[in-house]
Amino acid sequence: MLRSDEIRSEDICVIANPKSGRNSKDAQAIDKAMAALGSGAELRRWSKDKGLEDEVKNAVADGHRVIVAAGGDGTVMGVAQAMIGTDAHMGVLPLGTFNYFARGLGLPQEPEPAAEAILKGRPHKISVGSVNGQVFLNNASLGLYPAALRAREDVYRRWGRSRFLAHLSLIRTLYRFQRPHQMRITTEDGQTRSLRTPLLFAARSSYQLDYFGLDGKDAISSDKFAVYMARDGHRGHLFMLALRLAMGTMKAGRDVELITPSKMVIETKHPKPIVAYDGEKKRIPAPLTFEILEDALSIIVPNEADRVAA
Repeated sequence: MLRSDEIRSEDICVIANPKSGRNSKDAQAIDKAMAALGSGAELRRWSKDKGLEDEVKNAVADGHRVIVAAGGDGTVMGVAQAMIGTDAHMGVLPLGTFNYFARGLGLPQEPEPAAEAILKGRPHKISVGSVNGQVFLNNASLGLYPAALRAREDVYRRWGRSRFLAHLSLIRTLYRFQRPHQMRITTEDGQTRSLRTPLLFAARSSYQLDYFGLDGKDAISSDKFAVYMARDGHRGHLFMLALRLAMGTMKAGRDVELITPSKMVIETKHPKPIVAYDGEKKRIPAPLTFEILEDALSIIVPNEADRVAA
């Protein structure tokens, strides 16, 4: 196994989103990180012709033992998807809006300290979530959240990226959302339930649960999902849910139902529902099988001295 004192500059390949270099702030961040990682580290960007997964697999095949995902949670998830089943280790250079996964690791959010934490870090295997083979590190959901992502992308295209605009797009989505999902859920113990809900949210990030003041951290630690199902109701009810979520006062039992399976199968009326996962979204054929891939990904975590409060 790779030890922290064995990580050399030559071991590292940084995989960056091709769009990240267009923003001067991101370009400067990548330049600073590359300087901190040393002259032996290589920077690669994927393109339409050579996608993210191909770029990652080529980097591993070329002998790079540490693949650093430079970007937001979507880029980190994409790199993780490509690294499942390999012997390489994934590092994270946070360049996104929220950076939930990087914050959960205790990584610095500035480029130079983050790069230095990778060089001095150590490998650690983690279990990840998957839905019909699609890996996710933070969460996957149906209903309101995918709709909010669509609204957020529209706002970002028109006005640029910011947390304020992300929250504004959520309010806009709540105002417009009118179609709760009818679904049937079967968990690994054979328990089945049918429900109508505007939102099903399957979490795998303890940091995200802390951020929103939600119960369920014990499930994450036990390699299970923390699955939140919002109670069906009118639009005013949804606004109240959003307000309580923002204030960190949402409670299981009152506002949402919480279950903690390690595997579940969800049947929906729509043959290909839109599923959101780590800030991305796509239509996935139903039924949807959520399961934990145990110890499937090796990540570089910072040493205690380099960890920062999230």
